This record gives sequence, structure tokens and C-alpha cells, in this order.
Amino acid sequence: MLDLQQLRYFVAVAETENVGRAAARLHVSQSPLSRQMQQLEARLGLGLFAREKKRLRLTAAGRTFLKDARALLAHAAKVENDAHDIAQGRAGSLTIGYVEGAIHSGVIAAGLRALRDRAPDVRLQLCSLRSGALFAAITQGDLDVGLAYSEPPADGPLVGRLCAEEKFLLAIPAGHPLSAGRLLPQRLHGQPFIAAPESQSLQTRQAFLQACAVAGFMPSIQFEADNPTVALGFVEAGLGLAIVQASLQHRAAPGVVLRAMPAAFSLRMRIYAVAARETPALVSVFLDGCRRAPQIRRPQAGLS
Repeated sequence: MLDLQQLRYFVAVAETENVGRAAARLHVSQSPLSRQMQQLEARLGLGLFAREKKRLRLTAAGRTFLKDARALLAHAAKVENDAHDIAQGRAGSLTIGYVEGAIHSGVIAAGLRALRDRAPDVRLQLCSLRSGALFAAITQGDLDVGLAYSEPPADGPLVGRLCAEEKFLLAIPAGHPLSAGRLLPQRLHGQPFIAAPESQSLQTRQAFLQACAVAGFMPSIQFEADNPTVALGFVEAGLGLAIVQASLQHRAAPGVVLRAMPAAFSLRMRIYAVAARETPALVSVFLDGCRRAPQIRRPQAGLS
């Protein structure tokens, strides 16, 4: 296998046509440099130089080899620079998993902007997954980082960092009696609600019902929607009430009224950036960007 250092010596000798001048450029002694050229010719089985008094002229084979040597050295320099950029978080690829709330809260946008600012040519792959699936995919190495509704288990291989927290708003069909007047908890008791599917996350359903009970009412869940924009569509159709994260205000149709939940309703939508304990530089860049999302507030009860 060719020695890159030996190739650098060869290029210097070929360009100066003199061992002494090449040695001065390389800051080495002449004798070792001469031996290196002899060893290179012996290894290749080619005469690279025609020796004319104090000058070394490249042979035809030497000129061809010089072109290849320069290309190989340039490629080696590129590989080294690329590796350095990856180590510094300026290049590479990243596979990111996310829950839908990360989009509406602006967390994923903040992380992606940070990546583009630091590494414009980074290769990205984005996957929509639920929190539990995110944890498994990161643990198995299928994802580099994820944005989830909950923290990973404290005794596991992953760590979670709170990036955003929002209150929930009550979505009400326009013209519904609850769209006006003081919104007391007892007015919500027994009302038809649209909730996230229990089959997808029993813990999410239980957290919602517990928060309702603590606030002083119990909803009647009559319909399920697997994402909040669908829930808003059901509300507009008059099928019931729903809670949605506050950042979805701009997505509500004219036929939907959004109101603050009673103060005793403590459930919050939280977004955690989740990654392995030891992360590459690009992941750190993304995580730093996520933490700069504008919705960060003091942690309270959240989803999972």
C-alpha cells in the first residue's frame, strides 16, 4: 500500500526537480529523501526519474504517476477535512424522529435551523413516530435523536431534555353554549369530548382523565382522533369538544372557538429532545437549537 508521506515527498521532488530544494521545502534531510524516492521506485517497479546531473527529470511513467499522486493526496486531504467537519458538527447526516406536537410548538424548526446554520449540507432524514417507538429506535441505532412527549426511563441508555411546554386550549364548536360565558369546570362535566385513541397511548388517556378529575369535571369521550388537526375538524363538525396545544391556535377553522381551560386543569403538552448519552457533534447542534425554541417554560404535568 502506498504511503501518503512518501507520495508527498515524491510530488515535492517532481515539482522542484532537485532533491536538495525538495528537502528544504519539506524540512527534511537530503539523504533520507533520496532513499524514499529509491524505495518508491522499487516498490512500483518503475523508473520515475531520469537523472541529469543535478536535475531529476520525470519519465513518462513518472508524469503519469505524478498526476495520480496529486489526485490521491487531494482526495486524502478531503477525507481528512470531511472527518474533521463531522467531528466539529459541520457536516454529516442525521436521522430525526418526532411527534406531531414538536412541529406545532416550533421545536423541530428551531433545531433544523441550527443545523442549517452550522452545517448547510447536512443530510437529513425525518420520521414521524410515537414516543415509545422513538425511544426504541434511538436505542437500536435507527435514529440519532428524537422529539418526544415524555422523558425516557431514567435508568436507561437515553437522556431527555425539556425543550417546550404549552398549555392546552379548549376547542368548542362556534355557537356552542360553552363558547361564551365563564368557563367553570362543572359546565364541562359530561360534555362529549374528542380524545387521542386509547389504543395508541393508554398513559396519555389516563393523564387526560386524571387532570380532568382534579379540575372538577369528567368528560364523556365519544370520538377519537389520532392527531389534533383531525380533532379540530371533528369539533368544527359539532361532534364534541377537544383540547389542543396552544400553538395550534392558527390552525383552528372559523367554526371553532378556542378558550383557555379552567385554571385547575394542570395538564401540559411537553416536548423532550431525546438522544443517547454519548452523542456526535451534529446531534449536539440540533439539541442546542431545540433548547432555543421560544416556548420553554417551567415544567408541569405532561403527556407521554
